[in-house]
Amino acid sequence: MDEPGDPPPERQPELPLPFPELTGDQPLLPARMINEFAYCPRLAYLEWVQGEWADSGDTVDGRRVHRRVDRQSGKPPAPDEAIETFHARSVELSSNRLGLIGKLDLLEDDGEGGVTPVDYKRGKRPHVSRGAYEPERIQLCVQGMLLEDHGYRCESGILYFAGSRERVHVEFDDELREATTRAITGLRSMADAGQIPPPLEDSPKCPRCSLVGICLPDEVNFLRRGENPPRPLSVQRDEALPLYVQSHSAKVARKGEELIISVKDEVVQKARIIDVSQLVLMGNVYVTSPTLTELMRREIPISWHSYGGWFIGHSQGVGHKNVELRTAQYAASFESWRCLQIAKSLVETKILNSRTLLRRNWRGDDEPRELLAQLRQDARSVRKAGSLQELLGIEGAAAARYFGVFGQLIKPDPDKQSFTFDFARRRRRPPPDPVNALLSYAYSVLGRSFTVALSAVGFDPYRGFYHQPRYGRPALALDMMEPFRPLIAESAVLSAINNGEVRPTDFITAADACNLTPDGRKRFLGTIERRLNQEITHPLFGYRVSYRRVLELQGRLLGRHLQGELDQLPGFTTR
Repeated sequence: MDEPGDPPPERQPELPLPFPELTGDQPLLPARMINEFAYCPRLAYLEWVQGEWADSGDTVDGRRVHRRVDRQSGKPPAPDEAIETFHARSVELSSNRLGLIGKLDLLEDDGEGGVTPVDYKRGKRPHVSRGAYEPERIQLCVQGMLLEDHGYRCESGILYFAGSRERVHVEFDDELREATTRAITGLRSMADAGQIPPPLEDSPKCPRCSLVGICLPDEVNFLRRGENPPRPLSVQRDEALPLYVQSHSAKVARKGEELIISVKDEVVQKARIIDVSQLVLMGNVYVTSPTLTELMRREIPISWHSYGGWFIGHSQGVGHKNVELRTAQYAASFESWRCLQIAKSLVETKILNSRTLLRRNWRGDDEPRELLAQLRQDARSVRKAGSLQELLGIEGAAAARYFGVFGQLIKPDPDKQSFTFDFARRRRRPPPDPVNALLSYAYSVLGRSFTVALSAVGFDPYRGFYHQPRYGRPALALDMMEPFRPLIAESAVLSAINNGEVRPTDFITAADACNLTPDGRKRFLGTIERRLNQEITHPLFGYRVSYRRVLELQGRLLGRHLQGELDQLPGFTTR
């Protein structure tokens, strides 16, 4: 230990810059990203460049383990002071020379006039030759290099594994320093190149990765080469569901971890915030500012609808940071051939799914073979369309065939109070009859669901490829919902009618408009939500997944296509 008054320890020799000196507009890299890069370059790119994040049981447990060291305490001595016994938690350091910023869990003296960083890990110590895996050793070495850049002497560090309560000593030798420098250089170069690395192939790292449902490693590799069907990695069960509030003059407030819904100052319902995926407000509903602030902080969207159910818009926090995805979206939307390619995939899938719905729900004596053959031919004609206008004509002809017999899918009412469906009077605003009212409302819910899902993925839902931009119209959401109209919206309408979940008395007709009553709307929303939660076998990937998850999955596959990883957008068709 140096005596007071002795000269400070010699500063470590200057390391060569691992990359050119930072310019004023380049941010410092978080030190933890070096660990992610060493573990999986694609993971580091998704988190750092595209701003993706998702929690898993491991990440939540990791935050629990770090609770103590995340609370700042103690203070390290200045580099030019004699270093005595000390402990300092949550020490933040940055270096413009290295281009890094990081927070050290724990910093303590090494007993020989230097300092030792201690990095906490949630799991048990791995039984490997070097005591820890390479990414963990590199992350610790990064902390040592930051300390050295601030004038401290740092020759080693410690990894503390909370699961087994063991410490592993890591020496910062030349080999580890070189590997760390390569990782820093590689991450910066990868970020500057703007090209996402390819996914790992059949890697044991993927199943435990919290971003596996965003990265889609097996799915991307399968679609690119058609080999090795995906492991069911991207499927995660999300228990959170939309919370609908439609009572006139209702109030939504927050108390602790709950949302409190009251009408005329009387509490009518409570919901845990953790169980809410989005807040859906219909009509004159009041939300307190603290509630809006907390929901935005947690990135829980708030959807605003008219009392009749028409989607007006949604509020959210700062939104997704993936500017690369939106750049690719905008660039493709200005290329007519790309727009046509994507639109043809969506329309062909929609026609095939409409054909499937007719075949499954037909109530006549004989299967309409001629009609099914015509729809099959319409789907084939889509591939030959040379423009969006020609494609619109093909879609319109197929829709006329489909809706012309939609009434045949409705179960006859023995009381002679059956719904009627008059396609000649089909219109969106206002719907003239009960079935039109149900269809319009179901499309509104589906459009809102896709708007929220696409925003969460990082898209601008108002810039589409098939539907042309129009003020206030979520064109991309309308594009993406086309294949799912028959699978979700129209299927929910048939279920609600044929199962008696909505009845003729659940509608109000005034002048030439027909709308659901509040009670009828509540029951029909239950039908749609059940349909969204229904699990099916994915037609391409073969694993079980809910329709709600499929909406997000299709959005992410569109992103992979726009950013060049997939040659075309895969369609979603059921058999």
